[in-house]
Amino acid sequence: MKNTLRDIEELPDVGIVLRDGTRLSARIWKPADADNAPVPVILEYLPYRKRDGTCARDALTHPYFAQRGYACLRVDMRGNGDSHGLMADEYTQQELDDAVEVINWAAAQPWCNGNVGMMGISWGGFNGLQVAAMAPEPLKAVITLCSTVDRFADDIHYKGGCLLNENLGWGATMWSYSSRAPDPALRDDWREMWLERLNNEPFLPSTWLRHQSRDAYWKHGSICESYDKIKAKVLAVGGWGDAYKNAVPQIVDNLPGAKGIIGPWVHKYPHFAVPEPRIGFLQEALRWWDRWLKDEDTGVEEDPALRIYLMDGVRPATWYTDRPGRWLADAKSEVRHWHLSNTGLTADPEGLHRKVSSPQNTGADAGEYCAIWLGPELPGDQRSDDALSVTFDTDALEDDLAITGAPVLDLTLCADRPVAQMAVRLNHVHPDGASTRITYGVLNLANHLERALEPGQNETIKLALDHIAYTVPAGHHLRLSISTAYWPLIWPSPQVTTLTLHAGLLSVDALTDASGWTFPEPDAAPPWQTEELRPENYIRRQETDMVTGVTSLVIEDDFGKVRDLDHGLIHGSIARERWDIHPDDPLSARGTCHWTDEIERDDIKLRTEACCEMWSDATHFHLSSTLETYENGTLIHDRTVTDSVARTLL
Repeated sequence: MKNTLRDIEELPDVGIVLRDGTRLSARIWKPADADNAPVPVILEYLPYRKRDGTCARDALTHPYFAQRGYACLRVDMRGNGDSHGLMADEYTQQELDDAVEVINWAAAQPWCNGNVGMMGISWGGFNGLQVAAMAPEPLKAVITLCSTVDRFADDIHYKGGCLLNENLGWGATMWSYSSRAPDPALRDDWREMWLERLNNEPFLPSTWLRHQSRDAYWKHGSICESYDKIKAKVLAVGGWGDAYKNAVPQIVDNLPGAKGIIGPWVHKYPHFAVPEPRIGFLQEALRWWDRWLKDEDTGVEEDPALRIYLMDGVRPATWYTDRPGRWLADAKSEVRHWHLSNTGLTADPEGLHRKVSSPQNTGADAGEYCAIWLGPELPGDQRSDDALSVTFDTDALEDDLAITGAPVLDLTLCADRPVAQMAVRLNHVHPDGASTRITYGVLNLANHLERALEPGQNETIKLALDHIAYTVPAGHHLRLSISTAYWPLIWPSPQVTTLTLHAGLLSVDALTDASGWTFPEPDAAPPWQTEELRPENYIRRQETDMVTGVTSLVIEDDFGKVRDLDHGLIHGSIARERWDIHPDDPLSARGTCHWTDEIERDDIKLRTEACCEMWSDATHFHLSSTLETYENGTLIHDRTVTDSVARTLL
């Protein structure tokens, strides 16, 4: 049966009733003869709406596996899409317990052979690992993409103890997603379900802001707390253009038998990701499933532990359609060191006494924390940000420098304020001065040390930058840039700060040897069929108010509007963000987000306007959010939430 494509059937709305009576909605693709020839199950379990949210990628992926002998379950989590119930937060124990129930339900179906795998990207990649840590007996394998092992250190909330502005941005996204109605064609009680969601929808940034250190809230769901709980075999996949590349080497290093792949991609599945080259991800996944869910010898155990794409050094751009480079396996490296000195990055230690106090708008060319929407989201030319930072350059490199792994900065410094933060960028400087960001890291010094800083007292810190694989050509320069602000990627410290640098060492893993690797070309099932009613459009612009001096980043992502040609549902979305700050005043920082969502079915037209705003003073963060809901143009629900949360070492 392995090489023969099986006829499949699709079931658009299968009810899975949990122990507490909550009905989850599953879309299932499976071989038509599975009742007579049972197959393993592949579960993807998300809040992102299978009826109108993940349709494009579902169409490419799940029928492909079903034709090759798998039952694919795409399940809406409780409180989302076409499932009943309410969702209180991300990665709750309720969410994970529900997933275990779904797994056990699937394993008991007559068309299942008793073996289950979980696959997902982002949220689905996170909860796949978290459910694996609960070790349900039928769960034999996991493929996790663009995920994390540490919810505090490496998610959209905090990074290096700094508050990411994505905490508000993603909170606004979920404020929008989870407040949308079920498809009226599937639920007779769709309106009651919708109103229940609207009345109970949590504004999650309020919750996340109440946990400003790595407490028990963040340890829950962080599999790095106890890797040995995971018994399923894990394939981890990431992209250098994504926020979540660090988890892949961490998983490979800590889970026996785990394998990792990191390509040049942003936050997308590798069979349709950009920048190219794409790979035959579905073929790789099938090898994984066939080995661990069907007990076939596919050779995956002999694959290299980590396969990475080494990107060639390129000129800076806010978007790339492709990244030249080559695939490597079994990469070996040696550590190279440069000392920070008053004259730059030097081979031998020299004197260092440099001060840095950056304007608050430093970071304007950082790009998005997590590039996902396919607009101009990648880091641009770093020269403007470099000019507002303290920089350290090497001499022109005599040979190509292929950087692999996570560069590490050891630094001795002092601050003049009790709370201070720093952003560290490793850049590739071209002969004409253009500056491409290779990788970066940020650090809240007070949070890192778990105490307020003593102004003027020297502190020694170690900061690992994000993992990367990048070649700086001979004749070009390596630059380390340090700033005290990185807006709008992180929220500023409450006071303007000055850091004085006294000693520093940059350590970089330089490639010495590797084997090449070749992946199959991408393959997929036929794409989702839609009628375009409004085209997609992406805007990203910077503004400066010449009267007030306030600088702003304005983002407008119109995801278009389409009609599903299979079942007829119409949906469209527009997301808007604005990030304002005055270069001299960290307390001028303000973020605003506004999502408009439309759903249309026959004579029913539904719309939500989900808005939120955040600002701060020296002691508190302040939040305001509104949710307006319209049915056939009439306002039927209007809700406002306000909150203030004390700042703690932030």
